[in-house]
Amino acid sequence: MAVSLEFDPKHKRVIVSEPESVSSLVNGYYGHMHKGIISLFPEEALYLMDIRNARCHDMAGNEYKFNDIAAAFESRKQMARYFTYKDWRDRGMIARQVSEICEKFGRNSMKKYPGGKFEMNRFAMQGRFYPDDLWTVIDEEFIGKELYDSQWFGQFGSYKAEQRGKLSKLDVYETLFLMRHCGLHLQNAKEADVIKFAKRQHSDFLHMYDVYEDWRLRGFVLKTGFKFGTHFRIYFPGASPARSNDEWIHSRHVVHVFPRSSKMLISEWARAIRVAHSVKKTFILAIPGEKKKKKESKHALHTNLDFLLYHRHKGGIENPKEGKPKYLMFSLSEEEYIGGEELADAIEECKRIGLELLLAISDRETSVTYYLIKRIELPGSKYEYYEIEWEQP
Repeated sequence: MAVSLEFDPKHKRVIVSEPESVSSLVNGYYGHMHKGIISLFPEEALYLMDIRNARCHDMAGNEYKFNDIAAAFESRKQMARYFTYKDWRDRGMIARQVSEICEKFGRNSMKKYPGGKFEMNRFAMQGRFYPDDLWTVIDEEFIGKELYDSQWFGQFGSYKAEQRGKLSKLDVYETLFLMRHCGLHLQNAKEADVIKFAKRQHSDFLHMYDVYEDWRLRGFVLKTGFKFGTHFRIYFPGASPARSNDEWIHSRHVVHVFPRSSKMLISEWARAIRVAHSVKKTFILAIPGEKKKKKESKHALHTNLDFLLYHRHKGGIENPKEGKPKYLMFSLSEEEYIGGEELADAIEECKRIGLELLLAISDRETSVTYYLIKRIELPGSKYEYYEIEWEQP
């Protein structure tokens, strides 16, 4: 039997009052019941029209199609919201409005990373900076090899063939770090010069350097993530370029720096995550930069969050009556840009509420890909970092 929907165009409200239709929707946890009448939120009404052949009329008997109802409730990223909602419902699970959030849901999980500390004595070393390349070359063989072997700074000799050559090549992040913390002196440049040339090529250089320095000071080793479509690859404390049984050590994590002031096409952002996952590396997102001050109540809900999601539990499906939600959904489309500030705010709101954030990206074919965001605890850090994992609900 087709569900009968009633639309009130004046008050922009869709309800279900016919007893048989109400009965068919109750167990599916659609809308809000009051005195035998169910009030639907827009995505629910659209879903019922699309999937369950619901017919929608007003009091005068005028019929409304899918696009008519969508137009009545027109909103930002409307179809991305609808198709991510539809995908979740099609998987047999329940999505509700974010307005149903309360503080009782508990805390979201946090991944703890090992603590460490960078330890290296300052000593006299000299190099030459090449501003167009953003490299520093140290031509003193002993010093360059010591930096490489003991702390994995730069590349001594050739990549994976250290015996071929006597030069040590430092990237711009290693250069600045060694100038600040280990006594590196450049023949032709001061610290301010290095920063000036780096910012010419990378407007976000200082944000990326802050992330590099933050991990390095905690004993981690960071090298270029170019091959993996990210800014850095990470090795945990104690890692060394020395090979055991002639096998090269491989990183297991990459870091992508996404400053609050930046924007990125969501398809490019998702591509970087996919590349990392395809080579079995954990994708870590860093969002540096100061938070913007907002004049709002600490209990205010963030408008970027789209749906409250119930998931599977012990072989069943959680529901609003007997269970509790697990995620908050942030709906996006392949074609839109996402800002660092926008994403950071959504993550912050989820953290405050105590639920995990699930990014739902609808592509041009309306297939939905999900990414789960989990906060990382990096001991001693003043910044926040997040693991992003592909999720199959």
